[in-house]
Amino acid sequence: MDRIIEKKKGLKMKHLYIVGGVLLFLLLLYQILLADHQSVYRAEKDKLTVSAVEDGQFNDYITIIGQVEPITTIYLDVEEGGKIEEIYIEEGEMVKEGDVILKLRNTDLNTTIMNIESQLSYHANELRNTQIQIEQQQIQNRQQKLEIDLKVVQAKRKFKQYERLFEEDLVAKEEYLQAKESYELSLKEQELTYQKMVQDSIFRTNQRLSMDRSLENTRLSLSMTRERLENLNVKAPVDGQLGLLDAEIGQSISQGQRLGLIHILTDFKINARIDEHYIDRVRRELPAAFDRGGTTYQLNVKKVYPEVREGQFKIDMVFEGENPDNIRTGQTYHIKLELGESEKAVLLPRGGFFQSTGGQWVFVLNENETEAVKRPIRIGKQNPQYYEVLEGLQAGEKVITSSYELFGENDKIVLR
Repeated sequence: MDRIIEKKKGLKMKHLYIVGGVLLFLLLLYQILLADHQSVYRAEKDKLTVSAVEDGQFNDYITIIGQVEPITTIYLDVEEGGKIEEIYIEEGEMVKEGDVILKLRNTDLNTTIMNIESQLSYHANELRNTQIQIEQQQIQNRQQKLEIDLKVVQAKRKFKQYERLFEEDLVAKEEYLQAKESYELSLKEQELTYQKMVQDSIFRTNQRLSMDRSLENTRLSLSMTRERLENLNVKAPVDGQLGLLDAEIGQSISQGQRLGLIHILTDFKINARIDEHYIDRVRRELPAAFDRGGTTYQLNVKKVYPEVREGQFKIDMVFEGENPDNIRTGQTYHIKLELGESEKAVLLPRGGFFQSTGGQWVFVLNENETEAVKRPIRIGKQNPQYYEVLEGLQAGEKVITSSYELFGENDKIVLR
């Protein structure tokens, strides 16, 4: 007889497969929907710099290094070339206007002077000979004038006599006509003689004036050349301090070559180089200051140089009020240059993070300071201590401000 077989109760293998599949599906669903997919970097908190964001007064300034320079520098350029024969004043010594600093020798210049003196003697002799010729010609002209005047008088007297005789029929008509023609001819000869004398006088006068000018020009050339001899003595153009004298005895110097500088020490200025990032914000009359020995000295920007070289541009600053005691050319000061008015702002301390992020984002700590998450921000102005935060941070929050080089592309920092 048949027997009914009872079904076994409990979990079977297929049930386990179903349960496992459901659990795996739920796990994948959790990973997709709820799990944190941020890349994580683990770091030790005590090896990082953590700074607090705060509300405060943002002072818009930068710190620059300035170097003291004389208020004015005069270049010492030679006006005449030659070889250095003697040096009277050394670099660094004080000079007075007109002091001879060094002496040059130029044999070619001496030869030029001799040639000009020879030309001057030649022109002087020529002028004397011309003056003698003019005087002789004047005597000849006066003699010709006397002769032609006498001839006219005689011809006129003869003509008048023959005219009266001809009227009385005492002389032939031919003799009368000859006397008349002779008189008229003498008058024309007299007129021509006078014209020739005038033209000759004008020519001689112009000739003498031309030679006078030539002689005067030669004298002027000689005078100027002798002045060039005086220029072989290189003199101080102003009172001051001789600096950077580049000269040795026997050295050949070209005309116009720069030998050194004269520093006028009646006052001083401070020259500084600034990063080109600030070129649009730096202008004349901006205030600046520095501390020395517990005293604050005020400056203002006198000149902004437009050229940018190696990523920097130059400015000159002058003192407002008193100068520091014992100020010397070449001294350096750390100067605070004001770029604008102070104003309230959200402040973030400066740090190495800026080199990695450009100020576009930072890692902000949570309340428990157990982790930090990347957050975008916007930074405005900056000074040597703080960045002005325009967006993304609030006072009281804490930010990792040390370098981010080790963090790579991670979005979260877990702090241990």
